[in-house]
Amino acid sequence: MDINMPDVVAEVTAAFQRYEAALVGNDVAALDESFWNSPHTLRYGATENLYGHAAIAAFRAARPSQGLERTLARTVITTYGRDFATANTEFQRPGNPRIGRQSQSWARMPEGWRVVAAHVSFLE
Repeated sequence: MDINMPDVVAEVTAAFQRYEAALVGNDVAALDESFWNSPHTLRYGATENLYGHAAIAAFRAARPSQGLERTLARTVITTYGRDFATANTEFQRPGNPRIGRQSQSWARMPEGWRVVAAHVSFLE
């Protein structure tokens, strides 16, 4: 299996960056589009477990739109072949000393790269 083919890394990096811009900009439509539209998609958040695209979209629509700014650190994107990748990053919000962690599994779907599973947590 080819790991980190430059063209695939570039594609996933672009998808990850679009997701990040949508997250801090509260672009709910782009966030929803970033996740695979399937009941098999899941997102474990800092305070919630969401199963299926519909639950993830409902969460995004209801969450506050303030305080979404954050700084990323130690982002690692690894691709496995042409159709699967992981994106892991640490983040910190302004004025908050806690370090957050975000893990995403991305898969190439007919409509493009989509998050199929995600996990967000904080270090104490």
